[in-house]
Amino acid sequence: MSHWIAACAVDDIEQEDVARFDHEGRTFAIYRSPDDAFFATDGVCTHEKVHLADGLVMDHIIECPKHNGRFDYRTGKAQGAPVCVSLKTYTVKVEGDRVWINLD
Repeated sequence: MSHWIAACAVDDIEQEDVARFDHEGRTFAIYRSPDDAFFATDGVCTHEKVHLADGLVMDHIIECPKHNGRFDYRTGKAQGAPVCVSLKTYTVKVEGDRVWINLD
């Protein structure tokens, strides 16, 4: 069973940027890629629990603002030390002007 929730407006995120979304005690990061696609991951770095929305987006990579650990936000895969544990990813869809994420 799908659990879709509206996370933000499309215009809330520029291309090659990230936004934070909090829902029911959890934090998510929502990304808009250079080719205008949207992605979502858990919003906290698996290394030191820092909010990734404060990080730097470079192409399809999010860099944690604390220790510069990097993840591919399309897959959640950790890109090397200091991060070793990948991020959970979520299915995203755009309907109208809203970005939705599936929490299942």
